[in-house]
Amino acid sequence: MDAERHDQIPEQALDWLRAGRKVALATVIETWGSAPRPVGAQLAITDAAEMAGSVSGGCVEGAVVAEALEAVEDGTPRVLEFGVSDDEAFAVGLACGGRIRVMVEPVATGRGIPEQMLAALVAARAARRAAAYVVHTGSWDRRLAEAPGDPLWPAIAARFHTDRSGFEQDDWFVGIHNPPLRMVVVGAVHIAQPLLQMARLSGYDPVLVDPRDAFASDSRFPGETILRDWPDAALEAAGLDARTAVVTLTHDPKLDDPAIRVALRSDVFYLGCLGSTRTHARRVARLTEDGFSAAEIARIHAPIGADIGAKSPAEIAVAILAQITERLRRPETRPAAQAAA
Repeated sequence: MDAERHDQIPEQALDWLRAGRKVALATVIETWGSAPRPVGAQLAITDAAEMAGSVSGGCVEGAVVAEALEAVEDGTPRVLEFGVSDDEAFAVGLACGGRIRVMVEPVATGRGIPEQMLAALVAARAARRAAAYVVHTGSWDRRLAEAPGDPLWPAIAARFHTDRSGFEQDDWFVGIHNPPLRMVVVGAVHIAQPLLQMARLSGYDPVLVDPRDAFASDSRFPGETILRDWPDAALEAAGLDARTAVVTLTHDPKLDDPAIRVALRSDVFYLGCLGSTRTHARRVARLTEDGFSAAEIARIHAPIGADIGAKSPAEIAVAILAQITERLRRPETRPAAQAAA
């Protein structure tokens, strides 16, 4: 499986199915202790034992594949439980052992996942719509939930917010499929070079925005997605949402401010702006004149990045990504400077 598709397990399963393979999907549904993979992690398996994804660090994949091969033949889903010993855990880079439960479901056969349901899930993911795959591990009843009206909607909505799959009442497993994370970086400056690479390694789909050809050159940013439109137009075209982080790095109000205004009017979960405290004070004054409220302006993280004493471009990129990660995973926390804004 290509590296860029490491998080596209339902997509790969559907591709294999449509290519005439028999396919099963394995999903981590519960963990205890030092489990190798989080709840919701998936592995797709074909009848030829081809694999995409992972449900552990390698210590239980063999057993899961064996069960999956049986499932695609008999059409019967199953739930497996594994204890990962300390020795096995150490072999795959863990400090101690743990236990995991894995749900194995054949696709388009027997009591497995209907092909049309998998296709609908893939379509929702392609359209950047949050979707929950809801399955009862006793009856194997299933449904997709994307909007209010589902009996479990309050719990599902909370799980969308925390990006966390898990069980709800009466053995209903809720698999959360949020849109992929995106990062829009405004300013093709030296900090952007390591930041884009780090963002991709952290699971983001990064986009660079800069209308200045001398800065936003393919030679300086090989292989990156570059939008050379004016920042406000580029951000509006990108369709900002709650799974997007926006970072401005140019120091130039003519470029940063249009992007900031668009981001503040959107649902982005993070907006960070490079510049000193003095630079940010001038930015706040301009935004206030533009009609933004103190509460809206307080969404901006500035000076940008976690306070780790970063100096080099790579260190500053680490600080920015650390702050973005905290904002994503601990949305209730805010830097003291931002809270006081």
